[in-house]
This record gives sequence, structure tokens and C-alpha cells, in this order.
Amino acid sequence: MENKELIKQVTEKAEKWLTPAYDAEIQAEVKRMLENPDKTELIDSFYKDLEFGTGGLRGIMGAGTNRINIYTVGAATQGLSNYLNKCFAGKDQISVVVGFDCRNNSDKYAKISADIFSANGIKVYLFDDLRPTPEVSFAIRHFGCQSGINITASHNPREYNGYKAYWDDGAQVLSPHDNGIIEEVNKVTVADIKFKGNHDLIQVIGKDVDQLYLDMVHSISIDPEVIKRQKDLSIVYTPLHGAGRVLIPDSLKEWGFENVNCVPEQMIKDGNFPTVVSPNPENAEALSMAIALAKKIDADIVMASDPDADRVGMACKDSKGEWVLINGNQTCLIFLYYIIKNRIAMGKMKSNDFIVKTIVTTELIKVVADKNKVEMRDSYTGFKWIAREIRLSEGKQQYIGGGEESYGFLAEDFVRDKDAVSACSLLAEICAWAKDQGKTLYDVLMDIYVEYGYSKETTVNVVKPGKSGAEEIKAMMDNFRANPPKEIGGSAVSLIKDYQTLKQMDATGKAIELDMPESSNVLQYFTEDGTKISVRPSGTEPKIKFYIEVKGEMECPKCYVGADAEAEKKVEAVRKSLGI
Repeated sequence: MENKELIKQVTEKAEKWLTPAYDAEIQAEVKRMLENPDKTELIDSFYKDLEFGTGGLRGIMGAGTNRINIYTVGAATQGLSNYLNKCFAGKDQISVVVGFDCRNNSDKYAKISADIFSANGIKVYLFDDLRPTPEVSFAIRHFGCQSGINITASHNPREYNGYKAYWDDGAQVLSPHDNGIIEEVNKVTVADIKFKGNHDLIQVIGKDVDQLYLDMVHSISIDPEVIKRQKDLSIVYTPLHGAGRVLIPDSLKEWGFENVNCVPEQMIKDGNFPTVVSPNPENAEALSMAIALAKKIDADIVMASDPDADRVGMACKDSKGEWVLINGNQTCLIFLYYIIKNRIAMGKMKSNDFIVKTIVTTELIKVVADKNKVEMRDSYTGFKWIAREIRLSEGKQQYIGGGEESYGFLAEDFVRDKDAVSACSLLAEICAWAKDQGKTLYDVLMDIYVEYGYSKETTVNVVKPGKSGAEEIKAMMDNFRANPPKEIGGSAVSLIKDYQTLKQMDATGKAIELDMPESSNVLQYFTEDGTKISVRPSGTEPKIKFYIEVKGEMECPKCYVGADAEAEKKVEAVRKSLGI
């Protein structure tokens, strides 16, 4: 890269990392980059500062201001400490939970963070080993802490690590605290970071919290009797080398399942994720070893959790006995269908129970909720928004489940983030319930489509890298706002929702306010034939995302192939209309 001005800027920035404020290992890495004639790595590591965003930090590990390392993690923790000491100034003892997953350096960053919190007078509950993200959320609430962090990059590739920040309700931080923390983090210099911990303020926690959490997870079982009848349900599970290995097999056992088969090679804690290309349970490739084991033992269900065990991916046999993946929309739909149907059947449903989905998740969930007279709420993408709905109704209404199309689900309110531990356990119960009726999970999905209508969801990512790409994405969003489509895929647009202006407009031009907590750069179009298109720029990657949902009818389970083919034609027509 021959941009001399940029090279000069990053060289000056990098040379500051050769001072005694930084350790020898980091200095050696920076020196190597400076001496390398190819300046690509140097530029990438120093051309900007890794931003502490509303969800915390996420980035590639290494030396540099745009990398995850002990100094960027240290600045985040020092800034959060400063904000906590400011926010809870009158409190005798501020406390936090610190957790971490299987990633390389996660334990190191967690221990350094614990030292920094304690050096700032904050009591720390530090997990003794890797734990699922939802257990960190649970522990914050259990210990009555003011905040907490988990060191994880979720399902990102092995080069990445990250830092999830939580508030006192166990949910990821929302306004005004998110902006307050960001402001404090941005003020921190390396000299401000208090690395020398006060070990009197650090309490190591582990199995005691595990058991409390597992007992609470078990309390959400809707039909324990069906599990007793189907305790031999054949389950294949993989943690993809991550934190799920600690608790998910134990949770399944506590629920009463006796035939749990873990993929042995992937039960090994390893931040290099040697058996997968990417540790993402959304990807078919990540489940290939689990499916191979399932075929070998003729299992009933395959389930996988990502490295921090907050999301679940699954596969089951179709009507021909072939293993197929259940996508994120179908996952959320199946969970909520089962919860509603069986809470009603068991006499557990209350008139003020409610569920939540995100605005880009399938509208079929609303059809199920409406038909069963259950309140459904829409929230923005991200579990902090689902957690907000739980908090707003605490003590007045009971949350019974919620999720999003990106494979996250939360079946309980004692955790305030998506939870693969409870989701895997509940999934096993759904499969037991299906098997009790001589059905599979796939049959349950077909039953939903026959009763409530068929729906097909497709996400299209249009990647636009770099500064010019960001400008192009902005221009695309501006154009959609200035020139909204009149028809999409051959069907007239009947409703437009603009979450930036918080207005919705019908075909007559009549506008009404959208009731959302804040504005967001999302557009939605609804057409007369039931199609829904959501458009939004990604908050973390250089792309614009199109979520397409088309509707169809299914008279019988065997009609699925035809309904799917018709829906695919509609999807193609929509793509053509939108030029994607």
C-alpha cells in the first residue's frame, strides 16, 4: 500500500508502543511490523483505534490500537471501572462478574480485567474456568452486581477475541449507560490503567454457581413426564470446542435425558477450533462431525452451541430420513410454538404472558401468537432489546420466551441474554414430545406450516468494503428513503416502516408513529401478498443486509417441496425488483 501520509501516521502511532509503558512481547511485535517492508499489517493494526461500541469490543488479537490485546482490553476495563465508580459513588461495595470462553488469551484477558476492577476498589466474582455467556448474566443477577463482562468473540473466527459488557440487570448495556461507558473508555490512556490488582477483592467462583444456574434452567421444563417416557431419546451434541462443554451435557442429564452422545474431538477446549473452518453453528460445515456421528448411531437430534454457548444450531431428519439443518427463523418459531401450545395444554399459560421477537424475525410467530391469544412484542435486533422488554414488564407480566433469526433464544427471565444451555435442554424436550407422538422435529415444523401457513426467509448480504463502500451503502439507504418502491416481486407495497424517522406509512400516504425506544437505520416494506423485506446496514461489517420473507400455503406435510419451490420463485422476483 503506497499511501505515504497514512504510513507516516501509523508509524508515529506505532512508535509510541515502543516505550516502557508497553511490555516486551508487545514491543517486539510492533518492532517486527515497523521493520517489515510490507506495511499492510502495520496499517491494519494502527490506522484506527478499536472502538468500544454498545456491545463492547470485538477484533483480531495482536499488537496495535486496532487490535485486541491487554492494553485495549485494559482501557475498556479501566473506563468501565471509572464509570461504575461515578454511577454508584454512594454504594459501600460495587461488584462485577468476570467470565471468559475457550478462545486463545480469553483467560489471560479475564484475569487482567479482574485485577484492574479490583485495583479500582471493585469486588470481582471471577469464574475459575470457561463458562457460557448466559451463566455470566445469571451470576450478575444472583450476586446483585452492578456490572459484568465476558471475554469472548462469540462465533467469530479463531483470530478474534472480544469483550461483552453487562449492566446490573444481567443484560448488555443500553442507553444512557452505553454512551457513558464509551465516553469514559475513550478518555483512558495507557498510563491510567491500574494493572496491579487487589486480590482481597477477587473471589473465585465455579461449581456452586453452576448448580444454582442448572437448577433454575431445569425449572423451565414444561412437560417433565414426556421426558420420563422418552428418556432414551438419542441426542448428539457438540460444543465446537467451547464453553457449552462445561454445562450443556450436565443440563441435559438433569432434565432426565440418558442417551447424550457428545462429539469427542470437539469436547476438547481449544481456541484454535481445529476441527472446523469457523465455530459458527449457523454453518452446515460446523455441524458435519456431529451429523456424521448422528448417522452412525441413528440419533434423533443434533445440536451445537457456539464458543460462548449463547446460540444453538440444530439438525434433524426430514421425511426421507436425510439430515437437514433447521435455520434461525425456524428455530425461534419451533421454540415459541412449543412453549405456547404446551403451556396451554398443561394449564400453565396466564392471560398476561408475553413473547418477544426481533423485527427481522419471521412474522409467522405473530400468526401463532395471535391465533393462541398470546401477546407478542417486536424489538430491535440484539438480545439487549428483548431484555429491555422483560425489564419493563417485571412484576406485571410474565415473559415466556423470545428470540431472533440469528439462532439466539431465551426461554427464561433469570438470564437476560440468549442462552444455549436452556435452549438445548428445551429442544431435547420438544424432540421427546414429538417422539412421544411418533413424530420428529421435522414433522413438528411441517405441522406448524400446515396449521399457520408456509413462510420462507432468506437473508442477502451485499458487501461493500472500505470508505467508498460505506458511502455506497449510505447512498443505497438514502435512495430507498427518497424513492420507496411501489411494488416488490409483482406485489404492491401496502406498508412502509422507517425506524430512523419512527414513522410507518400505508398505501394511502397516512403516517402514524412507531412505538420504539429509539431510532434505528432500518427500513421495512410489506406487500399485499404478505411479503416482508427489511433493509439495514450491518453495525459490525461492511455490508448492507436484506431480510426477505415470503408467504405461501401448505395443505399437507407432503406439500412442502411444492410450497418451498413456489416461495423460492417469489424470493427471486423480490431480489430482481430490489436489484440484489
